[in-house]
Amino acid sequence: MKAFGGGMNEFVRQVARTQRRVEEAKSQIKDVEVTASAADGKVTAVVTCEGRVVRIDVDPAFAASDLPMALDAAVGALNAALAQADKAVDEAVAKVTGGMKLPGM
Repeated sequence: MKAFGGGMNEFVRQVARTQRRVEEAKSQIKDVEVTASAADGKVTAVVTCEGRVVRIDVDPAFAASDLPMALDAAVGALNAALAQADKAVDEAVAKVTGGMKLPGM
């Protein structure tokens, strides 16, 4: 009995092609930058879709007046930017996979 309209070999080839397209999609957006801010814009974080931190900007007056709060805001901005980057990667992968959730991708 032939499953998957061409047997197991064809299924494996299709999975391999999909994996290559997923990796290509991830590679194409890895350098795209995503920005998020916190503390009413006093702290801004920029990350890439690959998860690399590009820059953190902190209003000097904010940092001078309340350093612990500025640091907390920096963490919040970074986490928000990383979440946005993850979402962008997920959306790029979903375009390739047709929205199917594939293990390990």
